[in-house]
Amino acid sequence: MPNQNQIANPQSGQLPQAKGPQMNDRDFINDGLATCKYLTDSLNVAVREASHQQLYADLLQMLNETHQSARDMYNLMFQKGWYKLEAEEQQKLQQAYQQFSGYSTQFPYH
Repeated sequence: MPNQNQIANPQSGQLPQAKGPQMNDRDFINDGLATCKYLTDSLNVAVREASHQQLYADLLQMLNETHQSARDMYNLMFQKGWYKLEAEEQQKLQQAYQQFSGYSTQFPYH
């Protein structure tokens, strides 16, 4: 029985049924997405710690481009049914909202 909370598109029939050692399109895109995630984490640190304005600007541009690449790969994988999400129950969302909305009163500026 399929998961009722799963958000996904049907998989395209482009992948082989039996997976061998060779990388297929999904493997390559998944690897690229994982690489972009790693790079954005590292570039975030580099941008924060850049001591020179031009270096900061260059790293920030690289960070933005890498984020966009990751988003493009995610969108492609989701479109092809290769990336699935699971919807959270409304009650859990409401509980989290109530828990964290109270924190806003602790911020120095409202």
